[in-house]
Amino acid sequence: MIPPPAAPAFLAAHGWEGAEILPLAGDASFRRYFRAIAPGRQAVLMDAPPPHEDPTPFIAIAEHLTRIGFAAPAILASDLDAGLVLLEDFGDARMREVVDAAPESEERIYRDAVSLIARLAGHEPADVPPYDREQYLREANLLTEWYCPAVGIEPDQAAYAAAWDAALAPLYGTDARSVTVLRDYHAENIMLIEGREGVDGLGLLDFQDALAGHPAYDLVSLLQDARRDVPPALETRMLAHYKAEAAPDAGFETAYALLGAQRNAKIVGIFMRLCKRDGKARYLSFLPRVWGYLERDLAHPALAPVKSWFDAHIPADKRAAAWADL
Repeated sequence: MIPPPAAPAFLAAHGWEGAEILPLAGDASFRRYFRAIAPGRQAVLMDAPPPHEDPTPFIAIAEHLTRIGFAAPAILASDLDAGLVLLEDFGDARMREVVDAAPESEERIYRDAVSLIARLAGHEPADVPPYDREQYLREANLLTEWYCPAVGIEPDQAAYAAAWDAALAPLYGTDARSVTVLRDYHAENIMLIEGREGVDGLGLLDFQDALAGHPAYDLVSLLQDARRDVPPALETRMLAHYKAEAAPDAGFETAYALLGAQRNAKIVGIFMRLCKRDGKARYLSFLPRVWGYLERDLAHPALAPVKSWFDAHIPADKRAAAWADL
């Protein structure tokens, strides 16, 4: 986590000369984050190095979210050629750590996070590509592309894709109005902003891959969190809370199960890719949890074609059980 060489000059050019640059975080991509500290103020420096990363979508979505009343970081300065963006600093109170340290806050904070999704569903989506059939299938295929070979399985790829296509068909051209799908909305990407309450106090991060899609997707991302256990009883209560606030159509729970299975299959593949391709073995420790979500989703009748494929091709000892001791 050494700051990029261009960082000091970038900061100086935008009124932050001499600011201390401290490592803050990395993520599953090439992006890195630093905190710039100057007398009486601080900001977050995003390093999104080209050609691997392009901060333009992040900036566009941040501006869209701010315009419609959500707390995305203000863009203080940017140099797109260098891949540097200076952002408003939401502080250190991340939802994950706050809830873990104060379990009595879990219900309240999750209710606020669910209410945010319900409120977002009331707005027209950002100007982003659709979450369409090709995208769903491409993501689901990450499991057979990366996970299956890693555990010694040669998958029937054609049958796998056909099973997903049949199961997800109700989502193609659905009557549910498209919303801005943040796509990585979970407890490690939500900040609790000091001095603000409720939905207005939730700072949003990591939304640069947003698409226009089904409103159930971000709810799945939050309530089937790959990095944090969400008790099934809490998930049930939060689903009920969402339905009370957003009044979705009658097919919402089926869509939730479909998108849960699709997202968790994708994550199984991505986490294995992060290990095998990028040397980030720590992501394997999340696999038992993600497999647990996936198997629960596959029990829904709407996932019958996909469940049949899994039952025929991936034995139990190649699923969560294979990673239980990590």
